[in-house]
Amino acid sequence: MRKTKIVVTIGPSTANEEMVEKLIEHGVNVFRLNFSHGDYSVHKNSIKLIRDACKKLDKEVAILQDISGPKIRIGEIDGILKLNKGDTLILSKKESSDPYTLTLTYPDIIDMVNVGEEVFFADGTVQSVVIEKNGDYLKLKLLNDGELTSKKGVNFPKTRLNISAITPKDEADLEFGANNDIDIVALSFIQNRKDVIKAKQVMARYNFEPFIVAKIETGEALENLEEILQECDGVMVARGDLGAEFGVTKLPRIQKHIIEVANRMKKPVITATQMLTSMKYNPFPTRAEVSDIANAIYDGTDAVMLSDETTVGKFPLQAVEVLHDTAKDAEKDYPFFKDFEPLDSSGAVSKSAVELAKNLNKEALVTFTTSGKSALSLSRYRPKQSIYAVSHSLKTHRILNLVWGVRPLFIMKPTKNPTKLLYNFVKKILDEKRINPNKRFVVTMGSTTGKEGSTNLIRILNKEGMEAVLNYEDL
Repeated sequence: MRKTKIVVTIGPSTANEEMVEKLIEHGVNVFRLNFSHGDYSVHKNSIKLIRDACKKLDKEVAILQDISGPKIRIGEIDGILKLNKGDTLILSKKESSDPYTLTLTYPDIIDMVNVGEEVFFADGTVQSVVIEKNGDYLKLKLLNDGELTSKKGVNFPKTRLNISAITPKDEADLEFGANNDIDIVALSFIQNRKDVIKAKQVMARYNFEPFIVAKIETGEALENLEEILQECDGVMVARGDLGAEFGVTKLPRIQKHIIEVANRMKKPVITATQMLTSMKYNPFPTRAEVSDIANAIYDGTDAVMLSDETTVGKFPLQAVEVLHDTAKDAEKDYPFFKDFEPLDSSGAVSKSAVELAKNLNKEALVTFTTSGKSALSLSRYRPKQSIYAVSHSLKTHRILNLVWGVRPLFIMKPTKNPTKLLYNFVKKILDEKRINPNKRFVVTMGSTTGKEGSTNLIRILNKEGMEAVLNYEDL
């Protein structure tokens, strides 16, 4: 079983019944819907395609809604604006016929920027510095040659921007997510824990409780990484805007730092952006891309993500195959069995279970989980053994598709009697042949089943143990 999970973005190249089914069969665990593109009818169609394919294949995957956030862009440009090093540009609050005077989607940002601070355009390919500020405009000096077209993104790497991370569009998109069976929400351009809290407040209006992934895209978010992780469920290394903010040469160190902190804090982490960019047009990756994927896996990422490769790329299935094959090979000598300090009593139980499985040479771990947290606890220690999760809700079952090493097995109704739960589990795996009954398991569960955070029991189960469970009386 491949332990690293695969996230793909659905788009024109893949938004049809045949491709969605093939992607699931090729091992996709999570489908991403990018709300920076497409309208609600497009996203509704994608959701239907995914859910219908899951029913047909009898396999659940998760759907991730990536909301736009306050992406700062320039306004309209007539054609292509050619730029030369040393030239000046104007960022203005007012429209102008001068082609070298540009507007912003958030004009009030002009008030927040100071002389000497940098302004980058188009993912950092055009760089400039502010040389003059006067009320309604900023004058910029270009630091390199380049070109711009309409609606290109803008980054302010050294400026603290006081703008809300949740826009009116995001609020409407979250309502859509609440009404359309979304499992995971990714928050864009958040800067601190307050931004996550605001998103939760919006979701609460619609009784919407998805798994929340914070995208780390700005310098301020990186500074506030731990407080953000305390407030959310997972994190994404969003390398596009991070590269624009810090420069691409600093990205490897930043990526390793984010993954290390997320692993330590028991938060799943997705590594994203340009993992297989060359495969937009070619059926084979570059050697550098494969090494990039493998290094993210060795660092401890839970998942790797494709964007353009599966939205507009010509070879989406081949790109997924490359992710799968690279992960499988990297995991042959993966640094298993991380030695983290437990964060709570349930974590201590999970660590003990992983050590038992390792020392007793058991072949798999099984966890009964209501919220998914006990599966997360086992995954945190990166055991070599497979982790089978038996959940009590469809939502948890789907979300666990994002977590390293966890295979969501099936859904069972909770019962107050843990012995009865174990009986039902053994009977189900034998009847449905979901797991080889000759495997030897270490099982974690709670003495009070169906209650979040109550994991406090470890059971060792083999074929003889299963037979004994099936002979329990008075169940």
